Amino acid sequence: MLEHKFPFLETALNLPTTDFQIKEIAGKLSIFDALRKKFLILTPEEWVRQHIIFYLVSYKNYPKSLITLERGVKYNTLHKRFDLLVMDRLGNPFLLVECKAPEIKLTQLTVEQVSIYNKTIGAPYMVITNGKQHICMGKDPISDQITQLNSFPDFPF
Repeated sequence: MLEHKFPFLETALNLPTTDFQIKEIAGKLSIFDALRKKFLILTPEEWVRQHIIFYLVSYKNYPKSLITLERGVKYNTLHKRFDLLVMDRLGNPFLLVECKAPEIKLTQLTVEQVSIYNKTIGAPYMVITNGKQHICMGKDPISDQITQLNSFPDFPF
């Protein structure tokens, strides 16, 4: 029923899924965010972000307490917002994730977007995803060279 009003819910993502809590609030479809412990308006990008959070926590064993969502970052004079940042256990940035709606193609421009955010943040790993495709990258701490990875990085325990 909801899939007809919200076609992105029918889109097969390349991520594990779970029974997300979805309900209508004030005429808008909302999804429960387990990290922020509240319902958020369900947009295509939020659909991808909630799947990524579930994957990182449930399959990659990333601690929920070290994940930060949608915070502002300033690069030169630009004010931007990142989607998801995972800190390591020492409080240093570890993984920066930029989520796009499933219908958005991942291009060089989207890779540049997350790279610009990361110039301020300084995470050694970056991911850009539309839920169907994931581009995972690692940054060499000595050369600053960015290379593409085959998968999401494991959390450093």
